[in-house]
Amino acid sequence: MFRLPVKNTGRYAYHAVSSALALVVLMGSMAFTLAPSKSAKRPNIILIMADDLGYSDLGCYGGEINTPNLDKLAKDGLRFNACYNTGRCCPTRASMLTGLYPHQAGIGKMTFAEGKPGYQGTLDKHTVTIAEALRAAGYQTGMVGKWHISETVGRKDNAEQLKWLAHQADYGAFSDPNTYPTGRGFEKFYGTIWGVVDYFDPFSLVYGNQPVKTVPKDFYYTNAIGDTAVSFVRQFGKQADKPFFMYVAYTAPHWPIQALPEDIKKYENTYKNGWQALRQSRYKRIIDLKLFDPATTPLPDFMFPKKDWATNPTKDWDAHAMAVHAAMVDRMDQNIGHLIAELKRTKQLDNTIIMFLSDNGASSEDPTEYGPGFDRAGSTREGQTVAFPTKKEVLPNGQLVHAGIGAVWAHSINTPFRYYKAKQHEGGIATPLIVHWPHGVQQPGRLVREPLHVIDMMSTFLDLAQASYPSTFEGRTITPTPGKSFVPLLTSAKAPAQRIHPELFWEHFGAAAFRQQDWKIVRLDANAPWELYDLKNNRSETKNLATQYPDRVTAMSQRWQQLAEEYKVFPKPTAQQ
Repeated sequence: MFRLPVKNTGRYAYHAVSSALALVVLMGSMAFTLAPSKSAKRPNIILIMADDLGYSDLGCYGGEINTPNLDKLAKDGLRFNACYNTGRCCPTRASMLTGLYPHQAGIGKMTFAEGKPGYQGTLDKHTVTIAEALRAAGYQTGMVGKWHISETVGRKDNAEQLKWLAHQADYGAFSDPNTYPTGRGFEKFYGTIWGVVDYFDPFSLVYGNQPVKTVPKDFYYTNAIGDTAVSFVRQFGKQADKPFFMYVAYTAPHWPIQALPEDIKKYENTYKNGWQALRQSRYKRIIDLKLFDPATTPLPDFMFPKKDWATNPTKDWDAHAMAVHAAMVDRMDQNIGHLIAELKRTKQLDNTIIMFLSDNGASSEDPTEYGPGFDRAGSTREGQTVAFPTKKEVLPNGQLVHAGIGAVWAHSINTPFRYYKAKQHEGGIATPLIVHWPHGVQQPGRLVREPLHVIDMMSTFLDLAQASYPSTFEGRTITPTPGKSFVPLLTSAKAPAQRIHPELFWEHFGAAAFRQQDWKIVRLDANAPWELYDLKNNRSETKNLATQYPDRVTAMSQRWQQLAEEYKVFPKPTAQQ
């Protein structure tokens, strides 16, 4: 095993790889200063994604969590208050990386092959990734962190599956290596192929396309992601005449909620006043920050009226769980700070565009109900039992407890919205978006209210790279992107003459939505009625206008149906692909 020292961080980046791979990493640790070149006007591009982040978790979005580095990026750059994802991990990643809606990209649900064009469990052959397109345009490409868009194939025998997850058995590749990041345009990759990880000893960790079979005792995945991102920046510097694209995909703060003791300690008293108090305090800061107007975005009623913190019998456990969540976000921000410091040290920050967002809203999922199995190990590598505290009998902290924050906290930290991950209400699909680019952003500190979607990342990055979205790639026809470049929103403070997207579309496990200008229809599942909201006057979706405007609901639902057919929501035989 090799331990790569990363200067200016006080930590190590850890890679259990062969000596040949380690040599590549060590050589990449050389410092450099970016030299002027013909491509200097094309910016480096860094895309940072959080996992299951609450909409108002960050300080610059109303949160009490200590996120000074992201707050500084927002202060010196732009914040957006109407950017959308698809509501869940893998569909958002597939959509963002290809510029397509998730069903078009082949991942309409999760990473399981269902034999239908929109549900292949991995990227469709008619897709091109941002990395592939930018690499063809002369960019260096690298990725660190969570991939989660290769087909997830487990062992049929659950006992064998649990051994595999706990690193007690080796069954080879975690998925088809041709679908790993290195098979889809990324020259460098260090991270996990599957979606759920033990932060102290993650399953499906690879370097390039080779499994990382051991990690050191003081390993913590968020640190490893951060340190490797820094080392990749140094490696990219060996070709200073070529800009780079790097995708940094943190797993934090996705469950299991596992954090370092020193980070948890910062928040041990922060959440003892409970859910309702947190919603009120965050909402006040949101209004003070002028992210939203209270007249058009009122604080919704508490979604759990039978839950009262004063009579909550597990308040100590719940307050601690939220403290662990906050600690995970805090540690992610610390690592983003190390990356910014490296860009400054190498004089690249001014011509590097950094975008930060989340793959969906905070998660209501309770993994304690699932227990061990599929992607949740029941023991550690050494055989220690991992607790799934269904009765909240064990506090979540480190590796030996597998838990989440639950639906009530998820609703609370998605303030000022309702609902959470996997739903298509604003709490599930709205994401903070921070854009920092000293050489390009005009009037930094602005709040941008224009509706955007992760499908726009591809077109935007190609615009920045002075490249075009391809109609064919490596002999494959490529599905046209519905995404649009939002570079004009960065380089001009003037409001656009017309909407970038007159329409936006969502569907996930029957939950669905459709936004047409400022009107939005949304439903909780395939059997639920459509709700109707005027987002211009009611962004927090507190006034359902469906009975007041039935004709509008009918027309919009018909349009949603038409787009659902076009975007491959409804299964058809694979032969028709």
